[in-house]
Amino acid sequence: MGLAQIKMPQLGESVTEGTVEKWLKSEGDFVKRDEPIVEVVTDKVNAEIPSPFEGKLVKITVTEGETVRVGAVIAQIETAGGAAADAPPAPVKQPATPAKESATPHPEVPAAPAPRQGASAPAASAPAPAPSSDNGGTDRARLSPAVRKLAAEHGIDATAIRGSGMGGRVTRDDVLAAVEGGGAAPAAASAAPARSAPRPAQTDGAREEVVKLGSMRKAIAEHMVRSLATSPHAWTLQEVDVTNLVRYRAVEKEGFRTRHGVSLTYLPFVVQIVCDAIKEFPWLNSTWSDEGVVLKHYINMGIAVSIPDGLIVPVLKDADQLGFTELVRSINDLVERARTKQLKPDDVQGGTFTLNNTGSTGSVASQPIINQPQAAILTTESIVKRPVVIGDGIAVRDMMNMCLSFDHRIIDGMMAGQFLGTIKKRLEEWTAASIQL
Repeated sequence: MGLAQIKMPQLGESVTEGTVEKWLKSEGDFVKRDEPIVEVVTDKVNAEIPSPFEGKLVKITVTEGETVRVGAVIAQIETAGGAAADAPPAPVKQPATPAKESATPHPEVPAAPAPRQGASAPAASAPAPAPSSDNGGTDRARLSPAVRKLAAEHGIDATAIRGSGMGGRVTRDDVLAAVEGGGAAPAAASAAPARSAPRPAQTDGAREEVVKLGSMRKAIAEHMVRSLATSPHAWTLQEVDVTNLVRYRAVEKEGFRTRHGVSLTYLPFVVQIVCDAIKEFPWLNSTWSDEGVVLKHYINMGIAVSIPDGLIVPVLKDADQLGFTELVRSINDLVERARTKQLKPDDVQGGTFTLNNTGSTGSVASQPIINQPQAAILTTESIVKRPVVIGDGIAVRDMMNMCLSFDHRIIDGMMAGQFLGTIKKRLEEWTAASIQL
């Protein structure tokens, strides 16, 4: 017999922490190799982490809702055949990038998110077990940084709280319960609320309420604040006449669905044209580092997708190498798997440029926030019919705004305008012969 350690994996090149959202196995369960054992959340992805070993799960060392650094031990498995006691985190495929990219600033994930709405009630709702004899009761005193900070903000002595977490550890919910109870240590049986719904804090006669944030929303918030603090954002907007493209799609969309079994949206047309423009303006496809600007000679297009919990950006790898039909299928596949939470860690890694279709919400102009550590993000806005002056006459045309936010450390307004102007020209002059098969 051997004791193998499972560690927090790195789910993205810029991710330094992960939050245990839900344990899929309990202590004492037998686990097969590559069987999902825990659900982990970062600011980039929700992922089920497979076990690298087969054996009995003898100890869970990180509770649900707790945030730990990449490489931290989260569980131990008793294996047959004496497996290594210090196993590396589950490997995650990384894209081939220049060596200098390692110097890119590494964003961090927010600590200790609130329980996710709709998740099942954890075993922590039962009375807390007594500390095991081998640790002398220190499990209860071990606090995550987020729990310690929350307790300090409210003037609560966290060490005096009876924890409801595994091994009697004090959780975020224990501290919140203590705050609501005026600082008294809550009983373990009532400290952890059910996870079936957020626990609102009623104020002012139920005219206001505070709804606890889910882990993804907190991660997005942290990522957005960090992006604005990291990059000096500038943005520019140009309006585009997409009448030719709108007419083509209106005629071809039903036939395309019949032939290929997928919907024909405007997105693949834009992706192809943006990829061509990036090849002319490679600084838009780069990353800032202390050693210099890292130019990416490949295009991994991030596609922002709205999901019920927030926003996620799956990555279309080597988008410039795909033919049009393959591009349509790949985009549809990524969007569908994003909305059904079927993305894999590799699906959200390695993006070099991001495209967001804010027009799907009716927006006509917006200032997107850069997806770090990239240099730029582009939005396509709503296509609206309106009168436009053409020569000496007026015609009704299908018009769309495109908005580009860029890192002003890397890109100046002249280059940003030329890049956007190139995209505008190719969209306005688009014909069926423009499709790259």
